[in-house]
Amino acid sequence: MKKLGKYSIGIGDRFGHQGHAQLKAIIEAGKKGVEITPVWNKSNREHLIIGTQPHDVRTEADMVTSSAGFAKPYFVDADHINLDTVEKFIDSSDFFTVDVASYIGKMAGEDEIMQFYLAAEKYTGHFAFTGTNKSLRCSQDQLMDITDNYLFAIKKAGEIYRKIESLKGRGNFVTEVSMDEVYKPQTPTELFFILKMVAEESIPVHTFAPKFPGRFNKGVDYSGDPLKFASEFEADLMVIDYAVREFGLPENLKISIHSGSDKFSIYPHIGSIIRKYNKGIHLKTAGTTWLEEVIGLAEAGGEALAFAKEIYTKSLERIEELCEPYAGVIDIDTGCLPSAGEVSGWNSRKFASSLRHIPGNPDYNPNIRQLIHVGYKLAAQKKEIFSRLLEEHEDVVADSVFENIYKRHICRLFDIE
Repeated sequence: MKKLGKYSIGIGDRFGHQGHAQLKAIIEAGKKGVEITPVWNKSNREHLIIGTQPHDVRTEADMVTSSAGFAKPYFVDADHINLDTVEKFIDSSDFFTVDVASYIGKMAGEDEIMQFYLAAEKYTGHFAFTGTNKSLRCSQDQLMDITDNYLFAIKKAGEIYRKIESLKGRGNFVTEVSMDEVYKPQTPTELFFILKMVAEESIPVHTFAPKFPGRFNKGVDYSGDPLKFASEFEADLMVIDYAVREFGLPENLKISIHSGSDKFSIYPHIGSIIRKYNKGIHLKTAGTTWLEEVIGLAEAGGEALAFAKEIYTKSLERIEELCEPYAGVIDIDTGCLPSAGEVSGWNSRKFASSLRHIPGNPDYNPNIRQLIHVGYKLAAQKKEIFSRLLEEHEDVVADSVFENIYKRHICRLFDIE
C-alpha cells in the first residue's frame, strides 16, 4: 500500500528543469535528521499553459531520483483534479489532490442531507479535547448549515476517489481532499463534520487541505494574524486526531497547507505545534521554483537578465489577463509596481533582490514577486528560449532553487540550524 511519509513537501517544477536541485534540498534535510517525502505536483491548468503532459512529471521524477540514487519513497501528484480532468493523470500519478472547492455550497439530496444530519446529531453541543484547552461547539442549526454547505462536495470527492480506485486499484495511490481555493475558511468545527462526511464516503484520505484564516497569497508571506492562525491550526490538528479515532480514518492522516511557500511568519508556529503533538504535515510550495528560475537568470546577467526583464514588462502589459485566474490568491498593489522603463535600467543585483523573498531587504517587492509568479505563461510562450537559458545557466539557477527550498523553507519550518 502506498504510504506518505510523516513530513512531505509538494514541489512544482513547471518547466521540468529543477528536479535535481529540488531533490538535493530533500536529501540535505535527511542528512540533518529530517526525513521529507518529495511530491512533484502539477495541475491540469499548468499543463495546458506550458504544453506538457502528466507523464512528463513522472519522467522527470523517476529520472532525478534514479540519478541521485534516491531509494526512498517519492510521489507524483495530479494536482487539483476533478471528474473532468482526472483520467489523463491515471497512468503517471500515484498521488491525487481531489479538489472539491467548486462544489461547496451546492446542495445534496434532501434524503442524503437528513441521513447525515441524523447520524451526526449526537456530536452537537460541546466537547473538549482531552489534555488541551481546545474544544468544539456546534448547535443543531450549525450542523444543518454545515451539512447543506459541504455534503455535496464530499460526495463528489467520493465519486472522484472511486473513479481513481476503479482504474488504479485500492491502495495504489495517495488521496488528498482539498477545499482551500475558496474565500471563506473552514472552522475547526466544520472540519470535524467534513471529516465525518469523508469517512462515510469511505475515502482513505491521507492529507486534507482546508482553507485557513488569513490570506495565503502566491509566493509571498502570510497576511493575517499569525496567533489566530496558530490557534486554529492547533485546533485543526486536534480535530484530525480525534476524527481518526472516532471515524476510523487512516492513522497517518495529516493536514496539508496549500500555497504554503514563503509563509515565513507562520512557519515557527506550524513547526512548534507539529513538534508539540508529534504530527506530520504536507506543505505545497509549487510556484516558488519558477520564481527562483527567473531570479537565477537575472543573476546570470546578459541575455538571461534581458529575458527576465522582458517577462516583467510583458506581465505589466497583460496584468489583468494574468491575474484573473489567481484573483483569490494574490493581492497586487499596482501603485507599487515600478514602470517597465525603470526596471529596464536595473542591474542583476537590483532585479534579483527585488524579486527574491528576503524579509527585511529594502529592495524586496512582494508586488513584483506576485506579478512574476502568475506570469509563467509568458515564459511558456517562449519555451525554447527559456529552456535554453536555463540550461546555459544551470548552476546559478539550481543554486537559487536549492537555497530557496532548503534554507528559506525547510530550515525555517523544521528548525534546522
